[in-house]
Amino acid sequence: MFGLGHRSQKIKGNLVIMRKNVLDINSLTSATGIIGTGINIIGSAVDTLTIVASKISIQLISATQSDGTGKGKIGKAANLRGQLSLPTLGAGEEAYDVNFEWDSEFGIPGAFYIKNYMQVEFYLKSLTLEDIPNHGTIHFICNSWVYNSKCYDTDRIFFANNTYVPSETPGPLVKYREEELKYLRGDGSGERKEWDRIYDYDVYNDLGNPDKGEKYARPVLGGSTLPYPRRGRTGRGKTKKDPNSEKTSDFVYIPRDEAFGHLKSSDFLTYGIKSVAQDVLPVLTDAFDGNILSLEFDNFAEVRKLYEGGVTLPTNFLSKIAPIPVIKEIFRTDGEQFLKYPPPKVMQVDKSAWMTDEEFARETIAGVNPNVIKILEEFPLRSKLDAQAYGDHTCIITKEHLEPNLGGLTVEQAIQNKKLFILDHHDYLIPYLRRINATATKAYATRTIFFLKSDGTLTPLAIELSKPHPQGEQYGPVSTIYVPSSEGVEAYIWLLAKAYVVVNDSCYHQLVSHWLNTHAVVEPFIIATNRHLSVVHPIYKLLFPHYRDTMNINSLARKALVNADGIIESTFLWGRYALEMSAVIYKDWVFTDQALPADLVKRGVAVKDSSAPHGVKLLIEDYPYASDGLEIWAAIKSWVEEYVSFYYKSDEALQQDHELQAWWKELVEVGHGDLKDKPWWQKMQTREELVEASTTLIWIASALHAAVNFGQYPYGGYILNRPTLSRRFMPEKGSAEYQALAKNPEKEFLMTITGKKETLIDLTVIEILSRHTSDEFYLGDREGGDYWTSDAGPLEAFKRFGKKLAEIEQKLAQKNSDVTLRNRTGPAKMPYTLLFPSSEEGLTFRGIPNSISI
Repeated sequence: MFGLGHRSQKIKGNLVIMRKNVLDINSLTSATGIIGTGINIIGSAVDTLTIVASKISIQLISATQSDGTGKGKIGKAANLRGQLSLPTLGAGEEAYDVNFEWDSEFGIPGAFYIKNYMQVEFYLKSLTLEDIPNHGTIHFICNSWVYNSKCYDTDRIFFANNTYVPSETPGPLVKYREEELKYLRGDGSGERKEWDRIYDYDVYNDLGNPDKGEKYARPVLGGSTLPYPRRGRTGRGKTKKDPNSEKTSDFVYIPRDEAFGHLKSSDFLTYGIKSVAQDVLPVLTDAFDGNILSLEFDNFAEVRKLYEGGVTLPTNFLSKIAPIPVIKEIFRTDGEQFLKYPPPKVMQVDKSAWMTDEEFARETIAGVNPNVIKILEEFPLRSKLDAQAYGDHTCIITKEHLEPNLGGLTVEQAIQNKKLFILDHHDYLIPYLRRINATATKAYATRTIFFLKSDGTLTPLAIELSKPHPQGEQYGPVSTIYVPSSEGVEAYIWLLAKAYVVVNDSCYHQLVSHWLNTHAVVEPFIIATNRHLSVVHPIYKLLFPHYRDTMNINSLARKALVNADGIIESTFLWGRYALEMSAVIYKDWVFTDQALPADLVKRGVAVKDSSAPHGVKLLIEDYPYASDGLEIWAAIKSWVEEYVSFYYKSDEALQQDHELQAWWKELVEVGHGDLKDKPWWQKMQTREELVEASTTLIWIASALHAAVNFGQYPYGGYILNRPTLSRRFMPEKGSAEYQALAKNPEKEFLMTITGKKETLIDLTVIEILSRHTSDEFYLGDREGGDYWTSDAGPLEAFKRFGKKLAEIEQKLAQKNSDVTLRNRTGPAKMPYTLLFPSSEEGLTFRGIPNSISI
């Protein structure tokens, strides 16, 4: 293949791979998994080092010299030689020596083909070429599963770590770049197989299982009266009873490289989630049904025993749990101890802090759902519900309820001085509340008004509890107002009123702030990015770290967490309406408002101020989530601005980038297609728009998700602090229930909130979901080290970003030591650390992973 007169020489390279892990999570947890794993164990044994070397073939592709068709020349196939020992190898990684024939007519390699002739797939980490004449070293960062070559219609191609907008792609690589994107888009047909790498869209039609019965049927979300972001398409067949719903199956396709990585501790965590659904739930149900476990907690001390002695069950019950090694990390099956929970942070110092009004209020700005509270600008508060359909839902809290605790201010003065705030869980709940209350749950729509005191803390002034009118929706609600009380039975009435508020807040947090506003809205970005931005595109490289593991965790959630009769429906108030209600709320989702400064201004908790450090001034100065978040937001935006300006020297260059324009067009029109006509979408015509959109997306996937995820167990692991459902209405004065509350308040409180079985399931799941894995990548760090791009400018900018985040972390730690900032620790004495960028492995209540990876 080399011309006469051009003497060939050898190019030395090393290839780093990882072989398929025997305990691969996606094999273990499918019905055929054990058999499949057995085959792979045999395959791994057969494919010895020598055979591995001979069964992987590589061909270099030139970035500078074309063949007759205009495509880069393809070199002679080379096999791996011997194994190498490299100091940079991680756990499970193997390096192999490979030599390529080369001459000057071939030019500089810019890509390579690889073929796998083994029975089993391997994980390709990287290829490094050394001593290229007149060039030096070339790095290929691959991070991809490579299956047997017969699995693919086209050869697997990988590009060097150079970064190009489409117009600057070396001519010989242009067609390779276009062909790879075309392959990744697929043709929208057929059922996807495990090894496929195709990215495509579908609606949420896989939540229910109508063939199992009406109880398991769920409406399709997306493309209908219930709008929703799109998910990844699997191509599975439709159910018999509903041609619009997709069949469930053990194997749920996601593009292969979206699956959890190799030898990851997150594999253990996700197996734990599946095990809760498949193993723990049936065991607990049997234990409660057979009176092995009492149905209710008797007092608060019994709740606290969960963190001291755990839950014990007879060993014959424990034998029902699958004896797979990875389960031991989460459950004890040796002896009688079944579940034991670490003490949640909110009760570690003061077990009763949760009962105080100050802690209740503080958690609206420093808890696990800190971005819902908003300013109160009108009084009385009016509803946006259709009055003809739902009657008059104007709030009935009066001045008389509020003014005794306003420090001498009138309500008008307090509103004028921006001192009143509201946690409003009313309008979105009312259309579903009658149906929710027709089940075993009993709940209220709630409105809670807070006052910002002179010491910077918030205090609740009044709570409105509303339930549907018995004669019909058109008559409006039946509402009652509760005000703080600290003595006798009324103190527990007030505690219950706060509990009904927290139940609503817990559901809204889990289904909207967490699931919808981070997990679900990001998935269309991942799909559109992989379909339209080449791996060598600068914006692909900018966003790629923030997509890691998200499609996989979302797929798992649809299978075990948010599915019909799944863990969320079983343990949260909204029940079977959970995702349907989140779809109703998605109608009002605005991408541009997810930017932190825009969100704070929209909720009225900040005002625009060009003289303020981040362009906004907080009205609640000691607002831990907001003040810490603004520091992180500014650091992300500064990094993105530097990066974008490196690759786009003008707005015209961005407008002419056909990959970028196709990406954004499809993201808006298909990925979030139900909202495609909204005027707030960026037009993607300026660098400023690209910076804002990219910063917002990175914020959602990293810091926003961290803020609403990793506090789940530290706050919600103590069910008294964050109950997830309510089972009885508020006792009325003079009733038998009121007398029972007076006689045994703790027992009656516990019989109202989340039951014992649901508590155990909920705690087991959120304890897993609140953990960091051992190989997590945090904001300011990324896979590939210094080799994710060959451009020095972005590499230096990224290092500055990491350094800035480390400085911010020190600054936040100092804030937590400032005793004048009372909201940072509160009565629970738990410093706010959720937006500290770094973390160790485990349950740490801190750390911002790059992506929504759990």
